[in-house]
Amino acid sequence: MTNAMAQMKVLISGGFAGAYDKLLPEFQKTSGVGVTTGSGASQGKGPQTIGAQLGRGVPADVVILSREGLVELIAAGKIAAGTDVDLAQVPLGVGVRAGVAKPDVGTVEAFKQALLRAGLVVVPESTSGIWLMAELFPRLGIAGRINVKPAPRGSDATRMVAAGEADLAVQPVSEILVAPGVAFAGSLAPEIQFVQVFSAAIVEGSQALENSRRLIAFLASARAAQAIKDSGMEPLAKAD
Repeated sequence: MTNAMAQMKVLISGGFAGAYDKLLPEFQKTSGVGVTTGSGASQGKGPQTIGAQLGRGVPADVVILSREGLVELIAAGKIAAGTDVDLAQVPLGVGVRAGVAKPDVGTVEAFKQALLRAGLVVVPESTSGIWLMAELFPRLGIAGRINVKPAPRGSDATRMVAAGEADLAVQPVSEILVAPGVAFAGSLAPEIQFVQVFSAAIVEGSQALENSRRLIAFLASARAAQAIKDSGMEPLAKAD
């Protein structure tokens, strides 16, 4: 990058990161805009959530995170009004260590039994893990019967599975497919599925409004659709 290249900063959570990482080089090349990328969880209580980072003054022009997390940022006055765009949606799935037998998770009962047999189940501490711990596991009657550990980030959950420290990870499919050493065992059954929407928006006070709009438009364009599909997500934004 040259000193003359325009610069901007993105904070992104794990769900959309696989597609973003594939698309960003093309955006930088075609736009002449240099992008610095930081990461954080969409929701949760840790210091590295995107909300916590913005709250303590970490600079950012664009955020990309779950719609649930974005709603919280909008309510907190952290987002420039009217700039939010839904980019993609993704279901929850199960990841196991590469090379081990994949459990059947295709039905409600099969998923339940796989969780009960697992020595340790990991989930992200963010949006999907919050829903699993508060809603699904109690609904299945297994909340007190499985050994489940929330990990700070989805990438932490897959790392634990890859290292053999946990047997199963339950999280967005897009996070499983990009994880080294982890194999995708399947998506949750429709009756117990939680489809997450990932969205982009401009941070209130950004000094890079034009380039922020350009980046979001690129991620929402037809050009980005294939990379989004390849990452296990379904594109939502419609190109002009």
